[in-house]
Amino acid sequence: MNLPNALTLSRIFVVPILVVVLLTPFSEDWFGLPRHILGVTLFLSAAFTDYLDGQIARRRGQVSRLGQLLDPLADKLLISAALISLVENRLAPAWAVVIIIGRELAVTGLRSIAAADGIVIHASRMGKFKMGAQVLAIALLILSSVAGEPPVANFGRAFPAIQFWSVPELRAALSHLFGAGVTTATDWQVLLYTAGRATLWIVVLSACYSMYEYFSAFFKATLGHAPHAPAADRVAAANREAQPQGDKPTVQLNRS
Repeated sequence: MNLPNALTLSRIFVVPILVVVLLTPFSEDWFGLPRHILGVTLFLSAAFTDYLDGQIARRRGQVSRLGQLLDPLADKLLISAALISLVENRLAPAWAVVIIIGRELAVTGLRSIAAADGIVIHASRMGKFKMGAQVLAIALLILSSVAGEPPVANFGRAFPAIQFWSVPELRAALSHLFGAGVTTATDWQVLLYTAGRATLWIVVLSACYSMYEYFSAFFKATLGHAPHAPAADRVAAANREAQPQGDKPTVQLNRS
């Protein structure tokens, strides 16, 4: 096994450890680190291997089919596990996570269908931006959860989701930050949480737009691209060409 594939596998192995750290309540430090610091360290380290394995594979010429299969799988496992853990801790709204994960499944299915027809849909710039934004959003939300819970009431319930300024804790934190008092640790939690929730909105919007780009690229490609015939049609066509008129086909498709 080459180094890029080993890095990709390490990202997969980190996923259950990350879930345990994020969802297990404990007051003492693990490995000398508080829970939220350990969680964000694991997450960012795993996310960095996504960039690292691709760079190494291209520079060393070690791009393999196994890596092409495992890399997107590892990405989706890491992001989905982190987002679902945040929902469980009430740090992220479930509706946003459903949109993000649903988009991932839809795009993965679309690219599989396109590949079967010989069409390659490359990652768009918006898709890459979305990946970076969701890593940032998840990291900010994990950092804001010192006690494993949101530092303020859920914006989507107690306050309108887009009216951050209606939150008393946020107004107090901003007031302390810009000179009217001392900025406390709780204030920083509130600011990180607000920044994470705002970034999550950006992730949702970019996820929807990048999904539109992928589907648009697919339909444009199919208009000028003759898809490969299904296997049964190819077998039947080959038999018709190979056999004289009236002969029975000698090649059959196993449908079991």
